[in-house]
Amino acid sequence: MNAPAKTLLKEVDVLVIGAGPSGTVAAAMAKKGGASVQIVEKEEFPRFVIGESLLPRCMEALKDAGFLEAVEAHGFQKKFGAKFQRGGDLCDFNFSEGIHEGWSWTWQVQRAEFDQILAREAEKSGIPVHFKTAVEKIEFNGTDSVTTVRTSSGEVEEIRARFIIDSSGYGRVIPRLFKLDRPSNLPPRKAVFAHVKDERRANYDEPNRITIVSHEKGVWVWIIPFSNGVTSVGFVGDPSFFERNPEGSLEDRYRGLLESEPNTRERFRDIELVLEPRVLEGWSVTTDRFFGEGFVLTGNVTEFLDPIFSSGVTLATVSGHRAGTLAARQIKGEPIDWQKEFVVPTQVGVDTFRAYVMAWYDGSLEEIFYAENPEPLLKSQICSVLAGYVWDQGNPFVRRPDRALRALIGRIRSEAV
Repeated sequence: MNAPAKTLLKEVDVLVIGAGPSGTVAAAMAKKGGASVQIVEKEEFPRFVIGESLLPRCMEALKDAGFLEAVEAHGFQKKFGAKFQRGGDLCDFNFSEGIHEGWSWTWQVQRAEFDQILAREAEKSGIPVHFKTAVEKIEFNGTDSVTTVRTSSGEVEEIRARFIIDSSGYGRVIPRLFKLDRPSNLPPRKAVFAHVKDERRANYDEPNRITIVSHEKGVWVWIIPFSNGVTSVGFVGDPSFFERNPEGSLEDRYRGLLESEPNTRERFRDIELVLEPRVLEGWSVTTDRFFGEGFVLTGNVTEFLDPIFSSGVTLATVSGHRAGTLAARQIKGEPIDWQKEFVVPTQVGVDTFRAYVMAWYDGSLEEIFYAENPEPLLKSQICSVLAGYVWDQGNPFVRRPDRALRALIGRIRSEAV
């Protein structure tokens, strides 16, 4: 018989689950606040993950965490805006024209490389990052906890922590272990995407922005150019859209989708695939609560909305930044009102993006984007939302997003009549 795996007990102030952007930023901020920190990550890096177009607002979190210089040195494609196309209609947002005070640019990144840079920088700062280490069990005793993990070699370890930050993304460790998951109020959607060798890019567009193409109602295409000549192209819509042509391989169906859209047909005809087509679906999920005694959830663990406005990494890094900062303060003995200081501001950002996601899919946001003679101030206010500044209460399209969008669409329709 094989001998049982040895159990090792480690002690740390803050245990972070997940080495993605949210987890590494959270860990960096907790360490910056004086806490001892350890990260455990189920996967081995580099690993592929979607979410390749960042927003300017996340730059603040990356800078505070000490990661910005290393990311800049890598040479990722700079992103200055977002362009929306529908047939011959065009709506172009330049982040520098927003009303926000802050960053006016960011990057478009291959997430495998981007995430590995952040994890490496966390390690350089003295934060242990244990890859291929899966959480199997967590036992809480007040705010203290003992987490059982299994390493790639099969060894079982126990980590005693005074606080846990769950940044496990789609892994959703604490919600799944403690049955906190609940369905999102957003309808299920599906994406089919690939990375392609974009040899005709110069004939069609500048690379320093994401392009969103309205394919048909409820279906859209992302086009995200990278600095190495590769472009990420994906179709997103209701699952029924992808069932119209079920025959052939996934690659055949993907190439058929590219042929079906005028804005992708010639540019991507017969292109070489650098990353084979993949499918992503069932991503919209939320949770009963964002925190509990001894833990807090960040990034996609709280809620992932939709890829349409590239909100994922911004919500992940900002919530990670806030969680790590608060956790370090709590470790020092400061009483923290997690509802007021974490949940409320996090929910503001989620709810603002949610309003725009819902307006996009019901078609009203397209009416706003493609309206004739848009008012410059209103466009600048919406531009700041698209730049990720969804906590700016001075912006009416943040303060009351549903009301502001409804009022604007009503005005556009009345003027059209």
